[in-house]
Amino acid sequence: MPKSIKTLIEKLDNAKITNDAEVDITSVECDSRRVKKGSLFFCVKGATVDGHEFVPAALSNGAVAVIAGRDVDVPDNIVKIIVDDVHAAMEKIVPFFYDYPGKKMRMIGVTGTNGKTTITYIIRSILRKAGYKTGLIGTIKIMIEDEILPIHNTTPDIIDLQQTLFCMVKAGMDYVIMEVSSHALALHRVAGCEYDTAVFTNLTRDHLDFHKTFENYALAKARLFSSLSAPENEKGNKTAVINIDDGAAAVMQQHAKCRTFTYAIDKQADIKADNINIHADGASVHIGGSLCNMDLLLNITGLFNIYNVMGAVGAALAENVAPHIIKEALADFHSVPGRFELVRAGQDFSVIVDYAHTPDGLENVLKTARQIAKKNIITVFGCGGDRDRTKRPIMGRIAAERSDIVIATSDNPRTEDPEFILEEVENGVLPSLHGNFHEKITDRKTAIYRAVELAQKDDIVIIAGKGHENYQLLKTGTIHFDDKEVAAAAIKRKLSEGK
Repeated sequence: MPKSIKTLIEKLDNAKITNDAEVDITSVECDSRRVKKGSLFFCVKGATVDGHEFVPAALSNGAVAVIAGRDVDVPDNIVKIIVDDVHAAMEKIVPFFYDYPGKKMRMIGVTGTNGKTTITYIIRSILRKAGYKTGLIGTIKIMIEDEILPIHNTTPDIIDLQQTLFCMVKAGMDYVIMEVSSHALALHRVAGCEYDTAVFTNLTRDHLDFHKTFENYALAKARLFSSLSAPENEKGNKTAVINIDDGAAAVMQQHAKCRTFTYAIDKQADIKADNINIHADGASVHIGGSLCNMDLLLNITGLFNIYNVMGAVGAALAENVAPHIIKEALADFHSVPGRFELVRAGQDFSVIVDYAHTPDGLENVLKTARQIAKKNIITVFGCGGDRDRTKRPIMGRIAAERSDIVIATSDNPRTEDPEFILEEVENGVLPSLHGNFHEKITDRKTAIYRAVELAQKDDIVIIAGKGHENYQLLKTGTIHFDDKEVAAAAIKRKLSEGK
């Protein structure tokens, strides 16, 4: 894998080079703390940190070359490359350094506001049932077959991603199934990846703090579908799998210049669900249309999961997996961590933890809860700080309209005042209560304990927003916090007190 700096800089245009260009590079890094002997260091300027200021640290850790966007001081024995755009230089050099691992495996990308994690997990189960070795890159973790690695972004930065894909090639993976975020597409983190099948789930309000407009958000997602027909692609058999019940489907279809499979419940589609029966422990459904004909018994519930199943079925069919294998895999598939996950601790009411942190996500969860509820729905939720503020009153309204009891609390407040966030949430809650019960409890642990205290036999407690996360981001730093752990402890206390 080591390459000469001269070979690497042949990928760049208008680069100004000083010193010996024959030095060998053994790794590429943009974090000075990860630099080691033989590294090429990219001086990336971010929102809060400027990599140019960390050149001395990178050199002391063993960097032999730097790529910078402006002149920096380096000793004569260090190769210095000045470029117009450091990010653009990374996009060209990093995949090449790792020998384009994303072109050596079949890659399935899943994008959309909601459903990405569940769909990737279902596809993984189907492909493994079919006998393929699979890697997964997603919100919760990275998996190389059964080996689990941590992850910090829905889609890793370009260096982490290419390193991961390189490891997957070495491990002999046939497939990589990947959540592809709008940030990753807009910021070109997936440069050098060649996707073979791309799935679009839906598009609802989220990340407008970054994209500014809903149109920009949709166009960022659409880049995944444009990439299926990129001229530099080396693999064949490209397919777009698109949920045409969603309003943004047309944008994705316009950018998909390849074979397209559509899926829907309301519209006519290549993959269409009917005879849907939702219950507390699962669902049954017939998946028909021009591409398949199968009756399914599922261990996951909710109408939103019917869409997730169809998206996964479409991806599997695009990759020529036999229908009977798809059906067997779906029969064996159970929940994804933090996605409509039941907390069972011996109580006579239901407690469900879900990652829902968008208006659409919260509405889907509460719709499903209402379909299976025998009595009251108690919803605990909040909104993250330093993120899109416009969705706060919207989520408040949805919680109030679809719950019997609403407890507004903190999510990940980050640097914002939690009380201010809750005031904006309550702008949607209070006008929509219509006599239902509401409390505002800033401390999330206290809020969860209060919800469990209020729960009676056959009620459903929904704890929304954090799902699989086992931390909380506060102004003072990151603390350990797991909704499932807290809920289980609250239930245990309630049962011990005989309430």
